[in-house]
Amino acid sequence: MELWLPLESYELQYRYKYQALYHALRDAIHAGTLEAGTRLPSTRALAKQYDMSRGSAAQVYDMLLADGYVHAYLGKGTYVTESMSAHHNDQIEAELHLSAWGERLCTLTAEHKRSREEVQLTHESVINFRMQRLLTEHFPAAEWKSALAAVHRSGWQEQGGAAGDPELREAIASHLRRTRGIQADAAQIVLFSGSIQGITLLSQLLITEGSPVVLENPGYQGIVHAVRACGGEVIPTEVDAGGIIPQNWQAQALFVTPTRQFPTGAVLGLERRRALLAWASKQNAVIVEDDYDSEFRWGGRPIEPLKVLDREQRVIYIGSFSQTMPASFRLGYAVLPRSLVEPLLAAKALYEPVSPALLEQRALARFMTRGGYMRHLRRLTRLYGERHDFFVKEMERWLPQAFTMHPGDAGLTIYAVWNGDRESYVRFTERVHEQRVLIRDAAKYRLTPGDSAVCFGFAHLDKEEIREGIQRMRTAWEKCIFSFR
Repeated sequence: MELWLPLESYELQYRYKYQALYHALRDAIHAGTLEAGTRLPSTRALAKQYDMSRGSAAQVYDMLLADGYVHAYLGKGTYVTESMSAHHNDQIEAELHLSAWGERLCTLTAEHKRSREEVQLTHESVINFRMQRLLTEHFPAAEWKSALAAVHRSGWQEQGGAAGDPELREAIASHLRRTRGIQADAAQIVLFSGSIQGITLLSQLLITEGSPVVLENPGYQGIVHAVRACGGEVIPTEVDAGGIIPQNWQAQALFVTPTRQFPTGAVLGLERRRALLAWASKQNAVIVEDDYDSEFRWGGRPIEPLKVLDREQRVIYIGSFSQTMPASFRLGYAVLPRSLVEPLLAAKALYEPVSPALLEQRALARFMTRGGYMRHLRRLTRLYGERHDFFVKEMERWLPQAFTMHPGDAGLTIYAVWNGDRESYVRFTERVHEQRVLIRDAAKYRLTPGDSAVCFGFAHLDKEEIREGIQRMRTAWEKCIFSFR
């Protein structure tokens, strides 16, 4: 099949054709021009139609796959991702759904490896240091398929309504007690289609028009958008090496990432944690704690969430499976004070009376209770820990003058502050782009101007890719003349 896209207008915006094609496809999916379930051309056909190498076409699909916009079936092609259905009343449809999940997860490894090999054969290969979702090749697809099939055979019944599957909520409560020290029961847990849905609903519940809300600066932009959409007045609060700096804010809500601040990686010390709780008590305020990627820790002792210290039920704890499950599996959760459970469920039921993907939720409960999820976490932690250490070592070897690194002992990103002025940083990023390396400017996470910095993602890259990307950045650095402070 042929696929028409307004590629010329995108080529005016993006330096390389594969980037233009990626954005054109992504926007067409967002706009609904390419509907869910649409089969896309083969990489060979796409390359021929748009006059590019097949490796570049494979890179485009690889990027869409990593971002969750498409999925692939071995021997059947690449399709625009469909929403996961919560209705499995028809047995044949349910079996097809199971087959699709299992086949997709079991075969994407080969698809991804094939795409990567094709990309490596072309001069247009790109090293992407931006954050990425879990690569399917690192997921135990066979074990997950077995869990899905076992639930389907068991004759399970959809339960839980807007709160989500009760067995999964119980499994999450048990997991949090063991791994995070949070003493909560299943009745306090509500599941969401990704953590940002939970953050948005909580913002609607907690924030009134014009009410002041404290946010970290820099911080996660998804929270900023949710707060502003609800009419909240953002109070940017600076973050230093010890995390957010407590103040006597005149506000009733605070969003914070204490166990590993995003994006700097700073850990909030005990004194500051107690100061935040004392402030919340004095102001009769609520704290929303986003613990987005602390599942992965490769050094130091585990950091207790703020929720563990909460004695007045003022902390809402937000967790997510986004870094540990495939991109198509969007699931987040909140651990709520008991007084907020019913109000939040009432608000959620207006949008989503029945939690989606209940079959998959029950399968995840089985995956967790039988130990598969923890084995998966341990494997990822070893792998990502090795890549973290390798990235830091290579940066210190090749770019010691360019950046001040802020490596941590957990998380999937590393914050690095540029050691030169803003002008030299802009020149450097331009040269890096010419070297076909993608980096994430940390300025996008700031609410006010600040130091030039980069937020490096490393977990999705193997050691050869990490080394190659850093050496390319070294080449870019050598092409510039800088004055460093």
